Amino acid sequence: MSSVVLNSIENLNGDRCLDVFERDDGTFGFEEFRKEPESKTGWVLVGYYSDGMYKTQGLAFLEAGKRVSWLNEVLKK
Repeated sequence: MSSVVLNSIENLNGDRCLDVFERDDGTFGFEEFRKEPESKTGWVLVGYYSDGMYKTQGLAFLEAGKRVSWLNEVLKK
């Protein structure tokens, strides 16, 4: 199943990223990545949250806020 990233948010250090996406079936999800500055691979999957399916983008963000510790700090800024 393919998906389109709707929002990509980095933490304040720029070494973590959260992508919120919409699947082609109309459900939403999110995933967390870590930047590998010492390698050329770029962003590496660390969260393994993409199996979660949410009816709205807002619900995906709400769940991400519960699971991704740094996200709420970034959203407050």
